[in-house]
Amino acid sequence: LLAFADTRELQLLHFTLFLGIYLAALLGNGLIITAVACDHRLHTPMYFFLLNLSFLDLGFISTIVPKSMANSLWDTRAISYSGCAVQVFVFVFLFAGEYSLLTVMCYDRYVAICKPLHYGTLMGPRACVRMAAAAWGTSFLYSVLHTANTFSIPLCQGNRVDQFFCEIPQILKLSCSDSYLREVGLLAVSACVAFGCFIFIVLSYVRIFTAVLRMPSEQGRHKAFSTCIPHLVVVSLFVSTDMFAYLKPPSLSFPALDMVVAVLYSVVPPTLNPLIYSMRNKELKDALRKV
Repeated sequence: LLAFADTRELQLLHFTLFLGIYLAALLGNGLIITAVACDHRLHTPMYFFLLNLSFLDLGFISTIVPKSMANSLWDTRAISYSGCAVQVFVFVFLFAGEYSLLTVMCYDRYVAICKPLHYGTLMGPRACVRMAAAAWGTSFLYSVLHTANTFSIPLCQGNRVDQFFCEIPQILKLSCSDSYLREVGLLAVSACVAFGCFIFIVLSYVRIFTAVLRMPSEQGRHKAFSTCIPHLVVVSLFVSTDMFAYLKPPSLSFPALDMVVAVLYSVVPPTLNPLIYSMRNKELKDALRKV
């Protein structure tokens, strides 16, 4: 794997910074999971999906940060072939799961604000469980497909991955046959599906904000915005960093920048999500104080 630094002092600095970020992510997401699980007032669809998101964030950051910390601490860059395959599988699974869940959470906010009289029917307990199960299940199958496709390709261009974790585009650079085009095609199809979800999110929020601005009550508008803005900020952070990472021109692609961008989309969102969701949410803040 690519190391963040070569000198011992900078390696220890990297370890310390990542340790602080990792502990902050564990604390923030752990508190949200505990608060939602323990406070019966938070047993609603919005917080049920937030609970799932926190579990995904915990797994997401735990997949890559501890290994990177260990490599810096022990001054090594090694990762086994099977370890790399497992990292790719879990990373893609949680990455796809988070995007799917953010799309489902957008639908939840759309129904709550644009179709409030049908909310109890459309977002009942059984429907919520099915939507969450669909997000987890499709992400699992998607991850199996990507991992199997990537690691069935002959890799003979060395064993150096130009990233601090095993990332599919960097692994494909090691391919020595045209079979890597299968994975490129699969990535293109995935990008189209992701773009479809993005369009759904944008159109949903256009209708949500149109409905909110028509509300006669200022208190109602404030409450609606306080539940929608955090989700919109999280989606924007997640999508913008991903788009920059995977759609930037090849002329901007060099190891140092790729590493910084990878940190932005893989480490920053899981750490900031708990903070973003708890800043303007009075119910969640009250539950967190009790915890």
